[in-house]
Amino acid sequence: MKVGVPREVKSDEYRVAMLPVGALELVQAGHQVFVEKGAGQGSGIADAQYESAGARIVNDAAEVWSRSDLIVKVKEPQATEWPMIQPGQILFTYFHFAADLPLTEAMIKSQATAIAYETLRDPRGGLPLLTPMSEVAGRMSIQEGAKFLERPQEGRGILLSGVPGVAPAEVAILGGGVVGSNAAKVAAGLGASVRILDVNLDRLRYLDDIMPPNVTTLYSDRHTIVESLERADLVIGAVLITGARAPMLVRHEDLKSMKPGAVIVDVAIDQGGCVATARPTTHKHPTYVVDGVVHYCVTNMPGAVGRTSTYALCNVTLPYILKLCDRGWPVLAREDRGFAEGVNVHQGQVTNRAVAETFGFPFEPLPAPSVATT
Repeated sequence: MKVGVPREVKSDEYRVAMLPVGALELVQAGHQVFVEKGAGQGSGIADAQYESAGARIVNDAAEVWSRSDLIVKVKEPQATEWPMIQPGQILFTYFHFAADLPLTEAMIKSQATAIAYETLRDPRGGLPLLTPMSEVAGRMSIQEGAKFLERPQEGRGILLSGVPGVAPAEVAILGGGVVGSNAAKVAAGLGASVRILDVNLDRLRYLDDIMPPNVTTLYSDRHTIVESLERADLVIGAVLITGARAPMLVRHEDLKSMKPGAVIVDVAIDQGGCVATARPTTHKHPTYVVDGVVHYCVTNMPGAVGRTSTYALCNVTLPYILKLCDRGWPVLAREDRGFAEGVNVHQGQVTNRAVAETFGFPFEPLPAPSVATT
């Protein structure tokens, strides 16, 4: 199979979808790898390292897209890339379709196959390709939130940890999954007073067992959310419904009860956000203020720490890429229902139920293939 790795073009995106070792393993297995010139630069990986691994460096994105059966990316195809997508081509990347109708429509029109990292499941029901980036984003949410609590950034002027004789910041985390638990670890480690809200009592019991004493677990309902918002200096939106739009937990009117200069970091913005006043931002312009509350809603948070994120992501994607190339995605989808859940769009049809229901598109279950395709 011919595998293409284009340079990411989303604003301030420094990750790359494949390491040189990935190219080496694919080439040794008899496949061809085309890497766009400079694709790894943001992650500290030189073109020469890919060439040494057997990949071919090409000068522009159009050539990568035109020569490849399988495109491996980090972020969803941008509008400038849509015209380069070919019918029958396979795209393996983060899509987050439920937050982006134009992208969904473009992929339907392309007649390509879109396999989304964020909905693919492992045998235990986990999200193996989403987890590492959720870990990064969860930890970064506290790092960024602490920075924007500083007064020059329009925050409250609060040190997250406090100092002897001065109380620490109050942190409210909406969601106790991978993002939320990683955010709580970092915030608690800095000495903040942390609340984690979730609707899964088993998850709350687990978090209560493993978290330090300055973390309190609370059942998430409307009353508790509002109370936590009123107390919070920093709010982390960390909720996820796989493949679907994030639930709206924070209403516009809730901001009026929050402290002036409080900060909201809506990590769920990739899936539409869990805050009514959230809108996508970039690393160059990460924040804006509504009703005195600072909003940080960067859609590709892990992209800022490209080297860490690239290695974390490629560690988990490479085994799937190798299987895709060796056996073809239809065989994998037939044999592994967790992999099949990653196939969101195929030949103009929406094959993921959550995406179809979000936009009112017909849902078309994947056909049972009789032969592998390469």
